[in-house]
Amino acid sequence: MPGQILGLIPARGGSKGVPGKNTRHLGGRPLIEYTIEVARLSNVVDRLVVSTDSDEIADVARFLGADVPFMRPSELADDRAAMLPVVQHAVSSLSRSGWRADIVLVLQPTSPLRQPQHLVEAVTILSTTEADAVVSVVEVPRHMSPDYVMRIEDGRLLSFLSEGAGITRRQDARPAFIRDGTVYACRERTLFEQNSLYGRDCRPLLIPAADSITIDTFEDWHSAEQRLAERASSRADLE
Repeated sequence: MPGQILGLIPARGGSKGVPGKNTRHLGGRPLIEYTIEVARLSNVVDRLVVSTDSDEIADVARFLGADVPFMRPSELADDRAAMLPVVQHAVSSLSRSGWRADIVLVLQPTSPLRQPQHLVEAVTILSTTEADAVVSVVEVPRHMSPDYVMRIEDGRLLSFLSEGAGITRRQDARPAFIRDGTVYACRERTLFEQNSLYGRDCRPLLIPAADSITIDTFEDWHSAEQRLAERASSRADLE
């Protein structure tokens, strides 16, 4: 059985693609609320913490029931800040206060389509294997597989991978996957002993395309609005 599980929501205040997006209303609710709600509904998170440098985000997160026990330092809140030191800072801060996480679920608020079962599945993989981490992925369309895409070199069109040179039909391309941001799950020791979010043994959590989106632009925002409306309509039809 897993030890204590931390749900960590990294939400800095300086978003540029969609300014103020973490508290901006999506479908009538602050964007960050979707992630807080899913973490609660999963019933696998022992403590839900928001890491932010923004007083506004902190106030909204607390109002919605999340914990904000510290403010993120400015050097970890700019465009260049990587995710690993942000997570390490949060886990270390909690440990110094007497609360130690065994498993950390990093839940970016820019993925409002995630479902509670995605968190459950990530924890289950870590609990039943020796994996260092679990990362959510979504399958890319076959025409975007590295086996099928091309590159241009010295004015010549070449296969991106040498293994794909003989592949002329997209149906024959191997399945390929990209990280989609729905969930990053790792052990506390992976963060510090291996200085990594992924570790040496990282397992995939395959997310259906219908549940996958990362909001970086206004186009993503409008797509998320539409998909959330469609989801709500489908639920209403079933009631």
